[in-house]
Amino acid sequence: MIEMITNINGKINGFVWGLPMLVLLVGTGILMTILTKVFQLSHFGYWMKHTLGSIFTDRHITKHTASHDKSISQFQSLCTALAATIGTGNIVGVASALIAGGPGAIFWMWIVAFFGMMTNYSENVLGIYYRRKNAKGEWSGGAMYYLRDGLGSKKGMKQVGAVLAVLFSLFCLLASFGIGNMSQINSIAGNMKAAFGIPNIITGIVLMILAALVILGGIKRIASVTEKLVPFMAIIYIIGALIVCIINIDQFGAVFGAIFKGAFAMKAVGGGIVGSGVKMAVTWGMKRGVFSNEAGLGSSVMVHSSSNVKEPVRQGMWGIFEVFADTIVVCSLTAFTVLSSGLVDLETGAVVSSSAGSALVGEAFGTVFGSAGPAFIALAILLFAFSTVLGWSHYGTKAFEYLFGSNATIIYRVIFIVFILGGATMSLDLAWDLSDTFNGLMAIPNLIGVITLSPIVMRITKNYVDRKIKGVKERPMLSAFPEIQREQEQGLDGSD
Repeated sequence: MIEMITNINGKINGFVWGLPMLVLLVGTGILMTILTKVFQLSHFGYWMKHTLGSIFTDRHITKHTASHDKSISQFQSLCTALAATIGTGNIVGVASALIAGGPGAIFWMWIVAFFGMMTNYSENVLGIYYRRKNAKGEWSGGAMYYLRDGLGSKKGMKQVGAVLAVLFSLFCLLASFGIGNMSQINSIAGNMKAAFGIPNIITGIVLMILAALVILGGIKRIASVTEKLVPFMAIIYIIGALIVCIINIDQFGAVFGAIFKGAFAMKAVGGGIVGSGVKMAVTWGMKRGVFSNEAGLGSSVMVHSSSNVKEPVRQGMWGIFEVFADTIVVCSLTAFTVLSSGLVDLETGAVVSSSAGSALVGEAFGTVFGSAGPAFIALAILLFAFSTVLGWSHYGTKAFEYLFGSNATIIYRVIFIVFILGGATMSLDLAWDLSDTFNGLMAIPNLIGVITLSPIVMRITKNYVDRKIKGVKERPMLSAFPEIQREQEQGLDGSD
């Protein structure tokens, strides 16, 4: 049975992550970059000021909502989204890309991230624009809603939009148990056993209890935990990686050379055939880039839509920053740490270490920190992966809510928590492969929605730029629904 599932998944995966999908992913990012006039570069200072900069200067961004308000702050929505994206993909995923695709894979990871910024931006803009409130008074938004209410509102597309919305929700639900749960927990358990000798079952039980305490409290409790956990874990990891990079800074010229040679086959990956080297670098760079930052999957928009923000573009800018922080910063630091540590032959691109996955990154840290290096990575994966589980529990909850109603979500949460124990105790090579497949399947309906609704994103962006940057007086575009538009316009201020 396992062999049959593996074979079937292999064929689906080969199709889902073939050339058409890579063209669709990057092509969507290129399209949105053009339509928004290269917003991620032309307004770089503006979106940095209103994301990272605003955390320190605008209390409205970080202030918690009142107990009766079911939304969360903009900073909490970012942290919960980063909790789901900054995970094992930033450590294990980068190491896998280097092993399979060589240093050149990192260049293609950057390309995916650059255009992915505008894909993620567009998803968030649409998520805010088409979100609604559920029976509990919580905001519900995501690809399923802009597929149903956006794409579905076009002439003759009602049924198409409805079907794609259900398919997206179903794929998201399945992915939440793979990429969002068992794969992450399995990485934690394996690392805790290797580094500290803790049995997998003990790790599973402890994590299941901790997850239950957070997840059963809903989005506000999840957000309350992630806004403390994510900045802490990201800063600690970045400092550790920077120390390794600074000590090996004399290797940076060779590292950049290896990345660009590998990306364009000026030197074949691992000494192999030139065409094969480029293909592997492109494929693995793009796959692991998407696995890490999730731009194009339509996943993080579900938590961004829970924000108390009123302006769709404001939340869109947090989406740009999310991809920037995840891939351009964290993934790049992991890659440079490994490449500068002597574990990769920078002339051929071949990995000279026998280590794989997180062990390769742990060995790279060990070249500077000694035996504390692998232990540091084990703890980093514990924090990164557990935060991913918390973030993805919300994604799965919103997909389950769309399919079965808000009152049924407690069923999903309980099942999700139980699966944590299974993730810690089972062999999950297949789970990683299935996660790749479901990621790709999620992306297909989502990207169809983003592309077909791209004129809406362009109009909302122009409306915002005209009002906020150029000072033109016109009515803001805040929601596709008149009643929500009126509600959001009330009390609209510069922080929204």
